[in-house]
Amino acid sequence: MKYIQAEYSGPLNGTVHIPGAKNSSLALLAAACLADNIVTLEGIPFIDDVRIIAEIGRDIGLKLQQEGGQVIIDPRWIHSSVIDPGKASSYRASYYFAGSLLSKFGKVTIGLPGGDDFVSRPIDQHIKVFKALGAQVHLFKDYYVVEAAELKGADIFFDTITSGATINAMLAAVLAKGRTNLHNAAMDPEVCDTANFLNRLGARIYGAGTEHIRIEGVSYLDGGTHTVIPDRLIAGAFLMAAGLHGGQVTVMDVIPEHLGSCLAKLQEIGMHVECGDNQITAYGTNLLKATRIRTGMYPSFATDLQQPMTALLLQAKGKSIVTDRIYPKRLAHVAQLRRLGAEIELRQESAFITGGRPLQGGWVHASDVRAGTCLLMAGLAAEGYTYITGVEHIERGYEDVIGSFRSIGAKLSMHELSAQEHLDQMRESQ
Repeated sequence: MKYIQAEYSGPLNGTVHIPGAKNSSLALLAAACLADNIVTLEGIPFIDDVRIIAEIGRDIGLKLQQEGGQVIIDPRWIHSSVIDPGKASSYRASYYFAGSLLSKFGKVTIGLPGGDDFVSRPIDQHIKVFKALGAQVHLFKDYYVVEAAELKGADIFFDTITSGATINAMLAAVLAKGRTNLHNAAMDPEVCDTANFLNRLGARIYGAGTEHIRIEGVSYLDGGTHTVIPDRLIAGAFLMAAGLHGGQVTVMDVIPEHLGSCLAKLQEIGMHVECGDNQITAYGTNLLKATRIRTGMYPSFATDLQQPMTALLLQAKGKSIVTDRIYPKRLAHVAQLRRLGAEIELRQESAFITGGRPLQGGWVHASDVRAGTCLLMAGLAAEGYTYITGVEHIERGYEDVIGSFRSIGAKLSMHELSAQEHLDQMRESQ
């Protein structure tokens, strides 16, 4: 088993080029199945979730070739809409294949979504979408089946704002007959990116980025080329890293508008931020101020950024409160931070942080991608060495986490844990 060794690194300084967005890439790769010609996607990151999609593609006849940041997809040879439940359950966004394959095959069999180990991912709003468009949904223990003789446009009112279900609704409705109206839709940049890609192929989607999206069904989608948007969540984490000990970090190839709430919060705690057309520079300070954060759907402060922000707030003297009502169970990193000496109290969906206390290295475990980022940052600020297991979760979202952090001066290295050492660590953590 692999683990990452982090060492106290002092101020972090340098430039990081931000890769394509993971959450957008997963939607775009599934959306490409809707096309009737070759699709080229630029900027897709080399991450484990993309490798799983490539394996699923081979199973169903989707030809997918990745070279550098370019992925060439030929969906004309897809012969099956049965997705291996084991592969589907290994990452969250597998449900996009239901939306993209349903109109072509009339029936899709797919495993229930998996991925991050911090909370089960309900698909009730996805089911609502499929049923509204005229499909039947059959749920089983480890998989579900969606089938429809014909999809017809409908008015769909989401009970809660959900990026995944909004994207899935666009995928299912784009080839449906008639008009589909989505109300209370998610406004995330990843939703807009998916809509822009589909429109390049010939779809007619209007209003993406607002609460109301209109889809006029078409009968055919052609091939085309599209560049994925940059990963705002990775960019946000690197900007936060500048604040650990008064460093200076520039993130390149970003869209500053996508990080509005994050940048406002960094300035609120005392950091200085400068934005260019496609870059942002964050300047840290040794006088960080405590604050309160409440996560929300875009454009509010992202749930994916509350974990790295928690690591930064450990350096801010005073009491901070981080509340996550999007995924209240996404606080598994708190117990791990305590192992490094952090003073944090959990009350329901809130973490009460007493900052300014010294951290001491130790063994910790990452339960999801962003928790891994949080623990890496804490390890870089802690005295001595910090050893982070659960590397497989980090690699789901980062193409080269070690190289990226090293480029700004972080002292990180990857190691292998022997079977006996693994057992010893498991006993220690119980």
